Amino acid sequence: MYAAVAANLGISISKFLVASFTGSSAMLAEAFHSTADTGNELLLLLGMKRSARPPDELHPFGHGKALYFYSLLVAVYIFGFGGGLAIYQGVARLRHPQPSGPPTWNYVVLAIATAFDLYSWRISYRELMRRKPSGRSTWQKILASKDPTVFTVFLEDSAGIAGTLIAFLGILAGQLLHNPYCDPVASIVIGILLAGVAVLLGRESGALLLGESADKALVRRSRKIIAEDPAVEEVGSLLTMHLGPDQVLLNAEIKFREKLTVRELEAAIDRLESRIRQHEASVQRIFIEADSLRSRRRSAA
Repeated sequence: MYAAVAANLGISISKFLVASFTGSSAMLAEAFHSTADTGNELLLLLGMKRSARPPDELHPFGHGKALYFYSLLVAVYIFGFGGGLAIYQGVARLRHPQPSGPPTWNYVVLAIATAFDLYSWRISYRELMRRKPSGRSTWQKILASKDPTVFTVFLEDSAGIAGTLIAFLGILAGQLLHNPYCDPVASIVIGILLAGVAVLLGRESGALLLGESADKALVRRSRKIIAEDPAVEEVGSLLTMHLGPDQVLLNAEIKFREKLTVRELEAAIDRLESRIRQHEASVQRIFIEADSLRSRRRSAA
């Protein structure tokens, strides 16, 4: 990711320079876009570092949700800086249109930026596909992903490719039609694109920050592991929550068989926790509500 930060920083500087030379509003919008991407990656790096801190007295479940908080800041940053400035620049140029300079350098910089975005997009796409089971569309995998570093980078790169295409078409249309309004219209469209990505990222990051449940497949597998244990008579509700991308809390309501002793019940609980962790490495916190155990302790009291 450090290489991506350096590449985006270099691209954003190049776009600012070319925009100042050619006077292209669309190129300036893309410069805002690349600058926003650079800031986003820095925020994600900070979030990854802070989320890796071990549990402490004030945060007994760890700091995994810090990554969700910083990914929410990324959404606000994209919307406010990237999208807002691009739309503002486009509207200002529509009100006061200006002829653009020679577009050659615009095309050169956009081509280089597209090459970098395509390379990064391929990596993020493969990672997104690798982390989720087959049989789902890309959109479903984005919505099901619990790691904002994966789906944020993927959406950023997708928006980057789309943004450079929009800028190219706007600059080209303005050149061919000799129309000064095509370029600022492209800037506004880029701003709307960034705003849409920001809303989607904010929605997903906000849901994770509030405590989104684990994948349904994980819940089904955990329920099957519990139900197959000989000490279990009935499995109640399974409540899950993501404490981080690879950290899941599981709360299970279990009714154990009546003839088990307290020692056998405790051994069954230990066995279930061990089996769940063995098959589901992301389940790091397990709380079992044992009805039979509670009833036996009440009877003994």
